[in-house]
Order: sequence, then C-alpha cells, then structure tokens
Amino acid sequence: MPAKLKIEDIAIGQLMETTFWVNPVKESKFPFRATHLNGKKAPKVILSDDPAIRPGIPCLVKIEAIKKADRDDRGQIEVSLHRLLDFNIKGVYMDPVVSLKLQILLESGLNILLDGPQGCGKTVLARSIADSLGMEFIFFNCSAVIEATDFLATLQVVSEDGQTVTRFIKTDVLTALEEASEHPRRKYLIFFDEFNRCPESARNALMPVLDHSRRILNPVNNSFMKIEDNIQFIAAVNRGNEFSGTFGIDAAQLDRFAPLQMGYPPFEAEVGLMMERHPEISKARISQVVKIANRVRSSRELNKGLSVRATDETCIYLKHPLLETNANKMLPEILKSAFCGRFPGRWDDPHSEAGLVWSIIKGEVDKSVE
Repeated sequence: MPAKLKIEDIAIGQLMETTFWVNPVKESKFPFRATHLNGKKAPKVILSDDPAIRPGIPCLVKIEAIKKADRDDRGQIEVSLHRLLDFNIKGVYMDPVVSLKLQILLESGLNILLDGPQGCGKTVLARSIADSLGMEFIFFNCSAVIEATDFLATLQVVSEDGQTVTRFIKTDVLTALEEASEHPRRKYLIFFDEFNRCPESARNALMPVLDHSRRILNPVNNSFMKIEDNIQFIAAVNRGNEFSGTFGIDAAQLDRFAPLQMGYPPFEAEVGLMMERHPEISKARISQVVKIANRVRSSRELNKGLSVRATDETCIYLKHPLLETNANKMLPEILKSAFCGRFPGRWDDPHSEAGLVWSIIKGEVDKSVE
C-alpha cells in the first residue's frame, strides 16, 4: 500500500486528486469529507463545502488552507473543487454496492483482485477503469508465465552483428514500471489477467511488489527497482473446480489484495449491454437470448456458468446479413454453437452437459413459438 502523505508534501494552491463522502459529523459546516489525496492517506482530514462536489465521484481539488499544520492530532485540510473526474464504467455491468467498494479501493491505492466466473466482464472492467480515470492500461497475460522473471523480461535468441545471442526482452510490465518512474504525473494500471494460471512459485516474485515493500528484482540489470505510487495493480482470477490449468492462491498472496466478487449481470442489465453493443437487433430478440442464457446459468446440473461472451456472440450471428432475415428459424442453430459449444460433449448427446444445454434451449424456443 502506498505510504502516508506528510504535511510537507501538501502546499497551498496545489491540485490533488481525492474522493469525497458525506461528512458523518452532522454539526460540521463542511458537508463533505475525504481521507486520501493522490491515492495516499492524508495527514489530516480533508474537508470542503463546495456544492458542486458529488460524493463517491473522484475529483481534482485545490488546497485552500491547512489548519494546525504543526499538530498531529488536530487540524484539517480545506479544499475547493477544481473539476470532477467522472467514474464512468462502460461496457460492463457493475452492481452498485460493488461499484462503491471499487471506488473506495481505487482511491486508497489498494491492490484489487477481481474474482468472478468466466466472461462476466473482469477484463472489460479493468480497461474501463483505466479509460475513466485517465490511466495508461497495461494488460499482462499471466498464463504465459513459467518463471518468476517472465513478469518483467523473457530470454530470447536474437541476431546481433551476424551472431546469435541471448537477450532479455522487456515485457510491457517492466516498460510501464520504468515509465512510471520517469513520468510521476502519469498514472498506470497494470492488469494481471488469469492471475492463478501461472505457477505459484512464479507469483511469489510479486509478493514484495504487492505489499508495503513496493519493489522487485529487475532481471535485465539484476538490481531491485522501486514500484512508484502512480502504479495501480488489478488482478483477475477464475476459482472453482470447473477450471483446469489453474494453481492455488495461498493466504499470503490473497492477503495482498482487496478481493471483489463479480457475477453475471441481472437480466435487464445484460439486455441493456447487448442493446448498446448491437442496436440493430430488437429488444424482444435480445431479451429472448438473455432469458435462455439465464436458464442455462441457473441449471443445477451444469458445472459451470455461461459467459456473457456467449450472448454477445449470438447477437453477432443474429445481426449478420446472412442470417438476419431468417432469425427465428436460425436461432436454435446459432445457440447450438454459441451456447452448447461451450460445454463438454455434443448437443445431440442427452447425457452430456452440451446435451442438457440443448434441451434447455429447445424448451425455451418451443415456448416462444406456442
């Protein structure tokens, strides 16, 4: 976690980022209260009476006054609003309570672990966070990691002056760490996708990255480098017996993250997402597809859920000129691929999971025809 700010780090007139909440002290003349500046714990409570402030929305503020600067137990930092930094998550459903937790964790600079079923929008969410907050987004696929050094650099054979030599090639993560040191005013979001698909021994190299040590060994020059405070880490995992090729995450690694659980969007939210992505398709048709998807997800006989990518894929089929004029007839065939194809077995084997999904599809399609 980033270190606490000192009073000397704050100056009158300085612009800093924070997020306000309603002041719990009802008799205070300041209706808004915050505890962090630029992602670090502030040395004093931050107060404002600016009516344009929106609780829970990140904003840029101007330091107007520091009261009782020489006291550790008293005083306050008074600020005015410079501008709002709208936390506008696009392209993925966020439960309002989870969204609130997410904003608090981002404001506090904590490492975040997104835990949810496949295709529920974890990667889209991370990218949308970066876009919303003006951060550089660095995607890293952990399933390609074998050795601990692979997070920062990979050994590759290259040709130099007509000779074959072995060199460390930097990953996007190492490039971002170096850039963050050179450009302290920029913000970087490093997203570790499929975090539990690399060996636990390799992940151990990130332990000092994710705790208060904030440093890591750079294999290129064999020296430790500091992780700057303008870097935010988010990781995503799929956990459960239905996932093969994954490795356990022990308590020490988990404890370095603030976990957030995600799930599939509720019916109306998923319909809204699909309508936004595929405006060519009627709401009635999209509603039919999402209803069938939810029937599949709610089946207790299936060992895994159905990705939102499956409903998205179905909509791509439905709006294509080759199929759009015959959508009613083609829908079962489309779902045979987009839905059944994501489960073990074949659609025409009633004893397989794919066959069970097909029976659900047929039942729902037949109902709509009646």
